Amino acid sequence: MRNIAKLGGFVAALVLSLMLSMAPHSSAYAQDQTPAATAPAASMPAAMPPATTETPAAAPAEAAPAPAAPAAAEAPKPPTSADGEAWLKDQKGAPPYSPGAMPVGGVSAGDPAAPALNTGDTAWMETSAALVLMMTIPGLALFYGGMVRKKNVLATAMQSFAVTCLVTVLWMVVGYSLAFSWGGKWNPYIGGLNYIMLHGMTPAVVYNFAPNIPETVLMAFQLTFAIITPALIAGSFAERMKFTSLLWFMGLWLLLVYCPIAHMVWYSFDGKAEHSGLLFALGELDFAGGTVVHMNAGIAGLMCCLVMGPRKGYNPRGGEQSEAMIPHNILLSLIGASLLWVGWFGFNAGSAVGASPLSGSAWANTQVATGMAGLSWMFTEWLFRGKPTVFGIISGAVAGLVAITPASGFVALDGALYIGIAVGIVCFLTTAFMKPIFGYDDSLDAFGVHGIGGFLGAMLTGVFAAPAVNSLGTGLLYGNPAQVWIQLKSCGIVGAYDAIVTLIILFVLRVTVGLRVDEAAEQEGLDLALHGEQIQ
Repeated sequence: MRNIAKLGGFVAALVLSLMLSMAPHSSAYAQDQTPAATAPAASMPAAMPPATTETPAAAPAEAAPAPAAPAAAEAPKPPTSADGEAWLKDQKGAPPYSPGAMPVGGVSAGDPAAPALNTGDTAWMETSAALVLMMTIPGLALFYGGMVRKKNVLATAMQSFAVTCLVTVLWMVVGYSLAFSWGGKWNPYIGGLNYIMLHGMTPAVVYNFAPNIPETVLMAFQLTFAIITPALIAGSFAERMKFTSLLWFMGLWLLLVYCPIAHMVWYSFDGKAEHSGLLFALGELDFAGGTVVHMNAGIAGLMCCLVMGPRKGYNPRGGEQSEAMIPHNILLSLIGASLLWVGWFGFNAGSAVGASPLSGSAWANTQVATGMAGLSWMFTEWLFRGKPTVFGIISGAVAGLVAITPASGFVALDGALYIGIAVGIVCFLTTAFMKPIFGYDDSLDAFGVHGIGGFLGAMLTGVFAAPAVNSLGTGLLYGNPAQVWIQLKSCGIVGAYDAIVTLIILFVLRVTVGLRVDEAAEQEGLDLALHGEQIQ
């Protein structure tokens, strides 16, 4: 009770500081950071000369006749289910730029209507894609590998590596098309087959929401998101799933769950609700994947551990155990968490789709929230358990990375700080007390950190979204309480769809190929039983 009282006082002090710091936010804060009312720079012609105060030279005696104005471009037809791929290829105008919401509908980079490619933005996006890939291999492989028992280290790392290979192929064949192309009458829910086998995607094609980079780069960047999302799920069923079942599950889950949700949240052909994914049209704010990646993976992980049951010898309710579940090497996990932290700058800052002030804001928010969440988890654990642990502080840092993901391009730095405080406390309490109460074995806390942290981050985005940072997002503290309701509805839709389809996949696999290894293999360890290898 004393620890709970201490934590209550700690939280009360934080809430008081939040109230005091938010007092000027409703008007003065936004006013101070909002530029003077002028035409947006993006709407000014690229060839417009800078303003000058010099007296203009006298006009010549006979001025040359002004060139005839170009004929007005024909307005594009609205999409219909019958138009399909041909309609997409005929569109020339680039729709309004929308960070974190990137649809498909390529135009030729050589077309007069397409802006010139930006080599700086292209270089940053290629770097961001490499950083996000590093989050899975070797980052997540080491992070998860250090948490399991020695007899399962190689099998756990193998899962991350195999998922990377599998998703790469599936994304190229059909995944990208399902997530980021026009879906006809099904467009609110899933894309079509316009880009199957990436047909037609050449270096000369750009994406109409990101005309500053080749579409091949955007496709590769989104591929790395598609890789890490199913790889995260493996943390919930660590040390007990068949490798064959893992491959089937990850492939089916990518196509039936990840691609539809990515489409619903991030796809829009032209920014109009009638041409957009369901949750994009609803107005959900998800800059880099709070619902698409983290909550999505966490809910799926929870379904997996509920269907598969706990590890042999482990009592999730905290009673006596027949076998100790001691992590093999916390140092490996610390190295993995560090790689995740560094790679996450590509994850969040890269979602600005270019090197820009917005990407800089996302970078800074990511650092602040992560540092604060690591401290928040550490101090909460210290209060309840008497000692701060390495495992605790790295778990808190990852929780901070998760929670700031949807908010990174929408909130100011103080909002990032408060998100870090909240997620460190909430995720510690979830992992420490929720598992014993409900009795599920979320082995490496994929649900407790990614599911809960992703949901909390999505909701707090609706609270702290600052129009001075990104005009596309206005939250509760800046006069738009409706955004919180939009975030909640979006999370409910994602959670329900994810849980239902994941359960269907699991039950189908359980009655066909099976899900769990047998008791002898689990006792021996998956390294030897599944792969014939072991660490000496």
